Amino acid sequence: MARILVATTPSDGHVNPVLPIVGELSRRGHEIRWYTGAHFRRKVEGAGAEYLPMREAYDFGGKNRHQAFPHLDGLRGVTMFREVIDAVFVQTAPAQHRDLVRILADFPADVLMADEMCFGAGLTHEITGCRHAMVATSIYMFGSRDTAPVGLGLRPSASPAGRLRNRLLAFGVEHFVLRGLWRRVDGMRAGLGLRPRVPHAPGNVAAQPDVYLLGTVPSFEYPRSDLFRATHFVGPLAPARTSDFTPPPWWDELRTDRPVVHVTQGTVSNDEPSLLEPTVRGLADEDVLVVATTGETELASPPANVRQAAFVPHAELLPHVDVMITNGGYGGVQAALAHGIPLVVGGETEEKPEVAAHVAWSGAGIDLRTATPSPARLRAAVREVLRDPSYRTHARRIQAECAEAGGPRRAAELVEEVAQGNPR
Repeated sequence: MARILVATTPSDGHVNPVLPIVGELSRRGHEIRWYTGAHFRRKVEGAGAEYLPMREAYDFGGKNRHQAFPHLDGLRGVTMFREVIDAVFVQTAPAQHRDLVRILADFPADVLMADEMCFGAGLTHEITGCRHAMVATSIYMFGSRDTAPVGLGLRPSASPAGRLRNRLLAFGVEHFVLRGLWRRVDGMRAGLGLRPRVPHAPGNVAAQPDVYLLGTVPSFEYPRSDLFRATHFVGPLAPARTSDFTPPPWWDELRTDRPVVHVTQGTVSNDEPSLLEPTVRGLADEDVLVVATTGETELASPPANVRQAAFVPHAELLPHVDVMITNGGYGGVQAALAHGIPLVVGGETEEKPEVAAHVAWSGAGIDLRTATPSPARLRAAVREVLRDPSYRTHARRIQAECAEAGGPRRAAELVEEVAQGNPR
């Protein structure tokens, strides 16, 4: 039996992908303690781990971005990408590290498993030598000569001209666009007695992990000749179906002959421009059933072909869906692809433009390249996805690959190997 310390950023998008891995490790009999925000205590304990609170670190769990980081309001594009990384992940890391060092003094874990943006865990690995299993909650975050820097939403290119483009863009991002961010990262590291990290990329804020678990499959991720050696594609890390689901009153309508279009605004970035209103307006006269999961929002007087709920588990809803419209949240995109569902994606904050670009590159959907599409643009995109079978063909190819990847079971096996000192 191994002692496993889990650390996650206190946010749904970072906690939820780790839950099924923890559940699998718990079933295998390991002793697990999980450090994260108090908002997630029930989930942590339900997965079979002992909950550990964030004492010195900023616990923003359960808050939306406006509530937790109001100074980010109104930012978009690269500026938003830069400031989110700094405020949410970099500036919170030293206090996370101090919390984790205190925990390790009482619980000398065999492995520290954390989401990739929990930089405090990466710093703890670098400073203490504790073995580190990194769980990706979004796209591949290490740099590569075959891809443009993360955040630009550009497709990969390994041709001579493409690699020249990538080098020039990396130089520009490093020395101009994100110069201030990397100075703050290096200042943070210097405060902990560490040298600057080179090359700079979101995945390189701290020392590289012993294993990097990507919650997707190769057909969705860009090919790289210099892929980080410890990368493993384990497939989507989605929760299993539960027995306590209560269907909404309109549930039986999902079994009609009309195509079902699901639109979701996600669970975290629900303060960005909403896709809900343009979707229901654009599809009001289409022969489809629109299922909108609205979160904190509620649609007033929706069209006759719209059904709404604050939340419906993807495991229950997606088997009935023909097309999914999303702002590019990584977990939702992977859940759709695991069900063979083609996508229409529109998002601008954090890494969502990258996720949208990956969807288009994979052939499994359309990248709207905006978070504020017109109703007509959304209607045209949905019509195209329903009419052109290639989108569903590509989505189902990824679905088949997901089924073979192993998911939480494979991820747990790899974490066990790291705990035993035998990472691959």
